[in-house]
Amino acid sequence: MIRIIIALTMLIALGREASSEVAAPRLKELATVSSEFVRIGDLVENAGAAADIPVFRAPDLGHTGTVPISRIAGALRPHDITGIDTGGLTEVVVTRLSRAITGKEITDRVARAFAGQFGFSEAQNLSVILDRDIRILHVEATVTADFAVSRINVEPRTGRFDISFDLPGSAVARRKPLRLTGTVSETVETTTLARAVRPGEIIKASDIQVERRPKAEVGSDALGAERVVGLTAKHPLRSGQALRLIDLMKPQVVQRNEAVTIIFEVPGIMLTVRGKALEAGAMGDVVSVLNTQSNRTIQATVTGPGRVVIAATTPIVAAAVAPSLDDPAPSHTQ
Repeated sequence: MIRIIIALTMLIALGREASSEVAAPRLKELATVSSEFVRIGDLVENAGAAADIPVFRAPDLGHTGTVPISRIAGALRPHDITGIDTGGLTEVVVTRLSRAITGKEITDRVARAFAGQFGFSEAQNLSVILDRDIRILHVEATVTADFAVSRINVEPRTGRFDISFDLPGSAVARRKPLRLTGTVSETVETTTLARAVRPGEIIKASDIQVERRPKAEVGSDALGAERVVGLTAKHPLRSGQALRLIDLMKPQVVQRNEAVTIIFEVPGIMLTVRGKALEAGAMGDVVSVLNTQSNRTIQATVTGPGRVVIAATTPIVAAAVAPSLDDPAPSHTQ
């Protein structure tokens, strides 16, 4: 019996010693909080019943601050927490958790608010420019809801808007609702130049880039990238300029006043005579050409550099190229 009592006494003593070791308060190096206040348990491990007692105001949402050991010791003294293991620390770093909402998320939400309303199209076609820059908006980490529109006004002609949002579940948003002003405009996918281009220069794939531009700026004759490559500039074009139909043309393979070969072809027979182009033309263009042998003007289709073809079904054209008694004999093949 005595042995049993002794064993129980030893077990109780060991249990108290182990309990004392587990319960020893220890300072934390880093603390994260989600409320407006820093509690003792946020700063000290094994703080016991005092863990939920607030002692400091937390940093702003999404921000980090430090608390010196001297301030912590002073805050813990009234609660009889002593003998803390500081682990050699001189301060505790405190971070307040938040949900960080980026400026892009906010402008995207504004675009969605206008999508399909006031004459605007889908959200992905809208460009939103805010009057004040918003990089990141911090709200409570527990808030997961989306912004809800509480008020919206817009001038469709200019795109000027004034919009306010609520954020359900956020005390921050209740105290200070999000109100934004700016401009919304519809954009279109536009082909622009990556470099300056001289008149007559052929546009290559490496010379262009595709980006979104305001629809009012580009107009209705904007060209897609697939239609631009291979065309030439009618006049000097600057880098970054949106390409329109009036700026470009097909490459001219026949120049005005250039000597050309006029071809008249029917099945089994091809006649050629010398001529002079009276106007420039690209592949497939119909241009005026002077038959230098008969001194008559005809209409011919440009088929290559220095080469035009006339239609066999046009009598006046056929007469224009048919050899006369006074003309030198034309070349022919059969």
